[in-house]
Amino acid sequence: MAYKVSYEKKTFVFKRPSGTSRGVLTEKHAWFLHVSDTDNPKVKGIGECSIIPGLSPDFESFEQYEAKLDRFCEDPTNEDITAWPSLLFGWESALLDLKSEGRRFYFDNPFSRGETSLPINGLIWMGDEEFMQQQIQEKLASGFTTIKMKIGAIDFETELRLLRSIRGQYSKEEITLRVDANGAFSVQEAPKKLSALHRLGIHSIEQPIKAGQWDAMKELCRSSELPIALDEELIGIHSTRAKELLLDRIRPHYIILKPSLHGGISGTQEWVSLAEERNIAWWMTSALESNIGLEVICQLAGNYDNDLPQGLGTGSLYVENVPSDLVVEEGKIFRRLNDELER
Repeated sequence: MAYKVSYEKKTFVFKRPSGTSRGVLTEKHAWFLHVSDTDNPKVKGIGECSIIPGLSPDFESFEQYEAKLDRFCEDPTNEDITAWPSLLFGWESALLDLKSEGRRFYFDNPFSRGETSLPINGLIWMGDEEFMQQQIQEKLASGFTTIKMKIGAIDFETELRLLRSIRGQYSKEEITLRVDANGAFSVQEAPKKLSALHRLGIHSIEQPIKAGQWDAMKELCRSSELPIALDEELIGIHSTRAKELLLDRIRPHYIILKPSLHGGISGTQEWVSLAEERNIAWWMTSALESNIGLEVICQLAGNYDNDLPQGLGTGSLYVENVPSDLVVEEGKIFRRLNDELER
């Protein structure tokens, strides 16, 4: 089959500046791939290539990224995108959408058909103590029973105080607390900080130390009472053998999967398979995608029987977003199917 492929750049503006481990974000850039079969050009599929500067392994500059997109659109069958997870994610998504005749049914499962929902965590963005406390109360009032708090932006004692304030109101049976350090701890201080978090009944911590320190991470996973989840550690690992080596060496309690960073749809599916073979639990998380990419990740997660809350509630971050049938209520995300979107 011969394809006609093009792209358009989109910039999404945050409703409020969002603090991350890569600084404060005020806008988000993405490129939408449009693909059609040359024999039927009226039917098009769409996929999102979403990047986070400083984190996405395939993004160095706008010029470099769009040069790759130009080459890919000219000849998608011969341009290698193995090491370009954001582009691979967009391409795989666009092909799946084309197969569904542009109706954004990327997968056929109970979630995509609007029959079931997915539990998700409520994300608390980095910021000062007052702002983080405000977010915590908003998420709890909205019905979330799993809260994920990014830590490492303010002093650790203040972060512990925020977590204690939640625990003072809700037991770990009532509210699940996850934290994401984004590699903020040094190897030397990590054990003490993990122990302090464990005493607060924290469910897990994502990436306590910087990626690439396999021996140190292995020791933390072995010795820590607080379960550890790998996130940035998975970036740039493309081959099956390399994935096996990482999982077998470190033996994490969990892995966090972001298709735009961790090998697209196919790479994410392989990570899931390899993790499950080793009894390593997992959940999926969006990486600031617009509603186009978020829809794909939700439907992909819906392909699996996984009761763990996913990290998929980022569609409301932007002043303007792509129209979507995704709805978040009471800590769950689901599709409220809309005939207009399906057409």
